[in-house]
Amino acid sequence: MELQAIGVQHPAVRQVQHIQNNTAPNRYRLFVAEGLWAHNMLLEHNAPIDTFFWCPEAIYADEAHRRAEEIASRAERAYRVSLRTLEKISERDKPDGLLSLAALPQWAPEDLRFGRQALVLVADGVEIPGNLGTLIRSLDACAADALVLTNRKTRLTHPKVIRASQGTILTVPTLEFPEVAEAVAWLHRHRFTVLLADTDNAINYRKADFSGRTALVVGSERYGIAKPWYEHGYQCVAVPMLGSGDSLNVSVSASVLLYEAKARKSGW
Repeated sequence: MELQAIGVQHPAVRQVQHIQNNTAPNRYRLFVAEGLWAHNMLLEHNAPIDTFFWCPEAIYADEAHRRAEEIASRAERAYRVSLRTLEKISERDKPDGLLSLAALPQWAPEDLRFGRQALVLVADGVEIPGNLGTLIRSLDACAADALVLTNRKTRLTHPKVIRASQGTILTVPTLEFPEVAEAVAWLHRHRFTVLLADTDNAINYRKADFSGRTALVVGSERYGIAKPWYEHGYQCVAVPMLGSGDSLNVSVSASVLLYEAKARKSGW
């Protein structure tokens, strides 16, 4: 391939650094995809590719050469970079000489349609990017309908969110509401029964009613679910703690609840 060669001072390279470090606005929800696996994911899901960076000196898999040509033909812009420049913008040790800026899908509340047994997860104030990515992966695994974010503390374009989701962030519909009240109104409008994952005044999750449309709410790793969620008399459900610990990781507890709900809805 004959691509324009650029260096570390080029605006496109600096844009990657800004997105990696979250130091500039990102209105188009661009994220950094690195390596062969990530680029196969972009091609599989037909993700919009803004900028492609190719470093032939860093390629060690034959397949990466073929994928480079496919990605370059799909990208809005494509450049060749040196190994030194690639190391400046990459977070991986060996990204196969492939790095791209791609765009996450954007969903609006009115875009989503729900069946009678729909299942959504509300992540309220989740702070750790790896946990958020794992939540998305669990939603995909149990074929849930959507992720709803309130009191968002970490960005969806964070590299750890992308990696932990294993690419499912490109397929799981995600909505964000600036205020809890807006999310509550939207859930009520779509006739969801809301259950809060909390141990206070809770019933065992095996005894919960998961019939009809269900929204499960999980909270921040440090502070739990925000107070406005408790103003509507929602039932709390808990996973029993049988050892010496007093809580589960948020992504683990959410996975338990999601699969229980899916099992009931599907008659497993």
